[in-house]
Amino acid sequence: MKTKTLPLFLPIILFALCGILFSFSKIHTSEPALGNKDLIDKIFASIDNVKTVRYSLQCNERIKGRMQHTESHVKLQISPRKIYLYIKGIEVLWIQGWNKGDALVNPGSFPYIDLSLDPYGSLMRKDQHHTIHEMGFHYLADILRDGMKKAGDKVDKYFSVFGEEVYEGRPCYKLSITYPDFAWGPYTVKKGENLTTIARRLRISEYMVLENNPKLSSFFDVKEGQVIQVPNAYAKLTLLLIDKEYLLPVNNKVFDDKGLFETYEYHDLKVNIPIAPEEFTSKYKDYHF
Repeated sequence: MKTKTLPLFLPIILFALCGILFSFSKIHTSEPALGNKDLIDKIFASIDNVKTVRYSLQCNERIKGRMQHTESHVKLQISPRKIYLYIKGIEVLWIQGWNKGDALVNPGSFPYIDLSLDPYGSLMRKDQHHTIHEMGFHYLADILRDGMKKAGDKVDKYFSVFGEEVYEGRPCYKLSITYPDFAWGPYTVKKGENLTTIARRLRISEYMVLENNPKLSSFFDVKEGQVIQVPNAYAKLTLLLIDKEYLLPVNNKVFDDKGLFETYEYHDLKVNIPIAPEEFTSKYKDYHF
């Protein structure tokens, strides 16, 4: 009886298949699982490395109990800080050390003249959760650092990398930050404080405080010795998509004890691509100041 032999090309094919399978295995196992603290540390490093950034921003903010949608286009230089913002025909230019600290605003409508406005004033803060000074990623980094401080050695209790998601064709990590002990408590206003200074010190949202203290009419409507209610954290739940290349948050969803509080979606993100100095002047050819 003749012994059957394998065709000559079959061992070659099997060897090649083994090589392909080995390479495929290496591709899919070469990226180790990223720990919660590891990812957060990388986010901090990436934010600290941002020098300039351009993006389009879609935000939804709960204003007087209803979600309000806005879209804007942003150019931002970190140091010295310079901001150009365009939103529905309105242009805003703010430069550190310029215009007595006021923003130059082209309202795009009546009174049809450029205005110099205080970024913390009532006109620029009307129906807004934040001022232009919180634009970019550094404000979020401050909130995350405060969350890490509160977590102490229990980071994994509050911070969790729970998978990946493709956002605008780009792979992202999914990061959740939970604070199950989120609650409101009394705070006694100190001399010289207003809601914004209180919020920055406690790393909370001043708009959330304003919304939950119905006797207050504005961010400045507090006085020394007054007792107000403040939360013990910025949010009860925050969901972030972290771009795997930039390691920056590109989609943020924030929930308080009432539900969805605010969302921020970054589009067409361009990081550390130089912005010409003239783009932070009122005479730039594409602006209408």
